[in-house]
Amino acid sequence: MSDWLIYRGAGAPHDGIEHLPPPPPWRDFDGGPLVAPPAALDPSSERRLGVQHREASHHRPGETERELVNAALYLRRPLLVTGAPGSGKSTLAHSVAYELGLGRVLGWPVVSRSTLREGLYDYDAIGRLQDLQIARATPAGVQSATPPGDDPTDEPGGGIGRYIRLGPLGTALLPSARPRVLLVDELDKSDIDLPNDLLNVLEEGEFRIPELERLAGSAPEVEVLSDDGAQVTVRDGRVRCHAFPFIVLTSNGERDFPAPLLRRCIHLHIPVPDKERLAAMVRAHFGEGAAERYDAVIDRFLDREPGDVRAVDQLFNAIHLTQKAGWTDEDEEETRRRLTAELMRPLDRTR
Repeated sequence: MSDWLIYRGAGAPHDGIEHLPPPPPWRDFDGGPLVAPPAALDPSSERRLGVQHREASHHRPGETERELVNAALYLRRPLLVTGAPGSGKSTLAHSVAYELGLGRVLGWPVVSRSTLREGLYDYDAIGRLQDLQIARATPAGVQSATPPGDDPTDEPGGGIGRYIRLGPLGTALLPSARPRVLLVDELDKSDIDLPNDLLNVLEEGEFRIPELERLAGSAPEVEVLSDDGAQVTVRDGRVRCHAFPFIVLTSNGERDFPAPLLRRCIHLHIPVPDKERLAAMVRAHFGEGAAERYDAVIDRFLDREPGDVRAVDQLFNAIHLTQKAGWTDEDEEETRRRLTAELMRPLDRTR
């Protein structure tokens, strides 16, 4: 029965994405010519991605989690992931990207001021106007501050593409052979309108850039910057996906979402991990035998009053400190007990 799983949650890269079946007819998209895969990252970005990959390789999803991730992949639907803070909601997106070789996770951290336009693209109209004014105001025969060949007025559409950058959602919807992974983090923090604003984009797998649509007659193809920092071509002011991205929408459960959004998503709730799953996580992070060695710390993490909120990161912090502090035999147990209690203090308590 497990043969159908594309994402296996094994913590090791493989080519399973190549065996993903075609989408349902109602989720088959026909984006234009494919864009090139993202180019190599700069060293600092590579280091950050390496940290994310190490974290992703340690993620050990449960059976339901694996099955619903694969349901979202098969059906080309967003995955709405709910659960307590620190339960691994965001890590799941990185785990899928790492295991299936889908590149950098496109991250959109949502706040109360976030808008759909911000996720799709940004247009620096003021910067463009200023540059055009400078270019046009330079008298004939006077050396311009603009380097030769860099005059925006010489480019299609007056160089408008220089001033447009696709956001994480906009980049995820570029037509690519493989799906990109998009993490829309903490959607429940958004303004009340954003979940409804997302409906059409998630259903149609496309969006339009009005500033480029108006120029489609004279400049049908305009190069803009993607969230990856690469130049990509937008045709007729329209971006439509080829492979629907794997989208993870996370929520800490601070609000309810409208039924139309829920209808378009696969819903996964990650429960508070039990002892068996915590032990598996500890082994993945700290090696074989670690769960048995730190059994008392795991028990203390699970020993909580009704309603107390703790994140798994707190358990990892306590174990790591126990490993690295170099305590002596005489003071180790008392120090461990005291600091473990402090590091695993419930998140909803300030005193």
